[in-house]
Amino acid sequence: MSKPSSKSSSNRRLSSSAQGELNHIPLLKILSSADRQRVLQDLTEQHYTKKDVIFREGDPTEYFHIVKEGTVKCVKSSPEGKECTLKMLMPGDLFCCDAAAFEGARHPGTAQPMGDVSILRMNKKSYFEMLRRNPEAAIEVIKHLGNRLNEAQEKAKVLALDRADQRLASLLVELATKNGVKDPQGIKLPMRLTRQDMANMVGTTTETAIRIMSRFKRDRLVSGTATRLMIRDLAALKALASA
Repeated sequence: MSKPSSKSSSNRRLSSSAQGELNHIPLLKILSSADRQRVLQDLTEQHYTKKDVIFREGDPTEYFHIVKEGTVKCVKSSPEGKECTLKMLMPGDLFCCDAAAFEGARHPGTAQPMGDVSILRMNKKSYFEMLRRNPEAAIEVIKHLGNRLNEAQEKAKVLALDRADQRLASLLVELATKNGVKDPQGIKLPMRLTRQDMANMVGTTTETAIRIMSRFKRDRLVSGTATRLMIRDLAALKALASA
């Protein structure tokens, strides 16, 4: 397991108010109040900076992780050293990967902070012990993992069939819908998103992502820079993504 930076060397137990903020997490929301409180008592908080790694591809899956503050990207590397950004994780997102944790497999990707982040860690053994006591919750977990599989299959279809501009429009729509912050000029994306990040996430080259984003800016679909990207016309991006 990768060691946290000196900034994150000490774990902190969560306050009751912080625990209450996590009740919407899918793998926690499905539990009864009593079971959820037992699991939350084992949560600890750690801090990382951009230069740190939360876990590396191939590390054992000992914990579920929840983003409390900041943004994290999950990256998959090829034998040639090329990287593909699988997803970006925002506050409230749970990551591990779920399926790897349940299978006892190792992490299929690397989790990298995109700045200063606070991460909550939940020991998977505590969660599994609760599932053994609660078959109804176990069934809900199966449904949750099925939904995640459907999402992965949909993404694979998009990568295989859609044009690069459609894939990039779909990514921006997803980020704006899930994590966007309303602004007088449109919807602001609250993360630093480089053209290389975008290219990795939609399976294209950086040069292609730059050309498409330049076109999106000319058409006034988006504006701003990597650190402050603004979605100006969400409806038009949705139409392009589904064209």
